[in-house]
Amino acid sequence: MSNDCNAKCQQLTPQDILNQLSEKWNVSITSEEFARKLDENDSLRSLRDEFYVPKVGGLPKVDKSRTDSQSDSIYLCGHSLGLQPKRVQKLIDIWLKDWANLGVYGHVHGTNPFANCDYPCIPTLKTLLGAEDNEVGIMNQLTTNIHFMMVSFYRPTSQRFKILYEERAFPSDEYAFRSQIQFHGYSPEQALLKIKPREKEDCIRTEDILELLKQQGQSVALVFLSGVQYYTGQLFDIETITRAAQQYGCIVGWDLAHAVGNVPLKLHDWNVDFAVFCSYKYLNSGAGCIGGIFVHSNQFDKEYPHFDGWWGNRDETRFQMNTEIERGLGANGFRISNPSIHQCATLAAKPSNYFKIHVLTPNDPEQRGAQLSFRIIGVDARQLFNELERSGVCLDVRGDVIRVAPIPLYNSFMDVYRFVSLLKIIKV
Repeated sequence: MSNDCNAKCQQLTPQDILNQLSEKWNVSITSEEFARKLDENDSLRSLRDEFYVPKVGGLPKVDKSRTDSQSDSIYLCGHSLGLQPKRVQKLIDIWLKDWANLGVYGHVHGTNPFANCDYPCIPTLKTLLGAEDNEVGIMNQLTTNIHFMMVSFYRPTSQRFKILYEERAFPSDEYAFRSQIQFHGYSPEQALLKIKPREKEDCIRTEDILELLKQQGQSVALVFLSGVQYYTGQLFDIETITRAAQQYGCIVGWDLAHAVGNVPLKLHDWNVDFAVFCSYKYLNSGAGCIGGIFVHSNQFDKEYPHFDGWWGNRDETRFQMNTEIERGLGANGFRISNPSIHQCATLAAKPSNYFKIHVLTPNDPEQRGAQLSFRIIGVDARQLFNELERSGVCLDVRGDVIRVAPIPLYNSFMDVYRFVSLLKIIKV
């Protein structure tokens, strides 16, 4: 978090660290000066310059009488759409130049041949996902990938046909579950097994998931949960839940849309069967950009049904146009069509020193990522959202819940200070 931190910081809570720094600097934690000092000592501060931060004056709904239109907005919405890395334009220009100069020869020649345009993205994703060789594939978008993975991994029988998922899963996930269940001839009302928080609680307890598996695990074909829950920001215990579900014979998949690039993942070590993810949130690839999949190596040799396409063929024989597919190894064999060179360029445009990044730990480092979801009792969340927008804050509202995400790559402590300061003074 700071150059003043040492190894002992690993054993302290964020509050302990802040208290120590406040005492050392003789500055109040709630002061602007404290936020400024945190920024001055932040080892990540240079990364902000690698992103375009929207100016207040360019945003809709801003009341320009409240703020300087030339100042940076307080962008706390990276959990919905990450900011544009400045390297994106350069990488896209390189591919466009190759296309202009080489035409069809760009498939196998040029700076990054089109036929291999997804491969430069793989090393970063392997590290972020905790994956091994051939376990990560770049393809499609999130919900499409859910469907393709369920073709192979959701194989219901008369005795085992249920899908266990969390309450308030992202709606598109549930649409996919329902349609897959109906496609196989089952009833969503019977096959969907929803785990809910306890009464008067917002987050789902791991022990409740384990208890539900104990009670009904023998009838569950697929456990499919979110790594980080999009509505509450809760980080699920992926390792524990995966291990428990597999003991009951369940296949386990994870939606990592809000987890990849946000929290540490060790999918291979945790023995996760498969996972899907998008790339436009914490990976900053742009709205609707290409997604990806993870398939564990212990699934490589198993005979599963596939929906095939030519990009799932082995690289070496893909352009021989054989009538029978020679499926690529692992996740590569699940690919369908050639990916967009432009989308791969934006996904590859990570900051130049990306792997100096560590998650900035929130209050409970075992239970959260960068996202903070909150509600203020007695305050209309939509009204508060509107007032914050008018003051140049980019954030998100879902029902009565405000969601913000200070992204370590480009948000500063001063962003947090300015945001909290506005929360204190805005009247709704």
